[in-house]
Amino acid sequence: MPDQMNRPSPAALSSGSSHTASLVDILDRVLDKGLVVAGDIKISLAEVELLTIRIRLLICSIDKAEQIGMDWWKYDKNLSPGRLSSARENDALKKQVRLLERKVAALAKSQRARSVRRQSELA
Repeated sequence: MPDQMNRPSPAALSSGSSHTASLVDILDRVLDKGLVVAGDIKISLAEVELLTIRIRLLICSIDKAEQIGMDWWKYDKNLSPGRLSSARENDALKKQVRLLERKVAALAKSQRARSVRRQSELA
C-alpha cells in the first residue's frame, strides 16, 4: 500500500517531533487501523459493589469492521432498510406456522377422541 508508506510513524506524530499531523491524517489512521477504548466503572458503598458498568468502544471504518467480523448492522432490522420487508414477511410466516400448529393439534385431539370412542365401543 503506497499510501501508508507516506504517512508519518506514531512516534513522529508526538508533540515533540518536527512533523505535524492534521486532524484528517489522525482520523484516517484511526479509521484505517481501528481504536479500542475499554473501561469499567464500579460503584461501591462500604466495600459492597452496587453497580458495574463495562464500556467497550470500537472506532474503525466499515471496511475494517467487516474485516474483523463485526458486521452486526447488516442484520439489524432497524439499521438495514431492505430488511424491513423481510422482517414483515418473517412475521407473517411465523403467524402461518402458529396457525398450522393449532390446526394440527386440533386434528390430533379429534383423532385421539375418535380412537378412544372406538376402543370403548369394542369393549
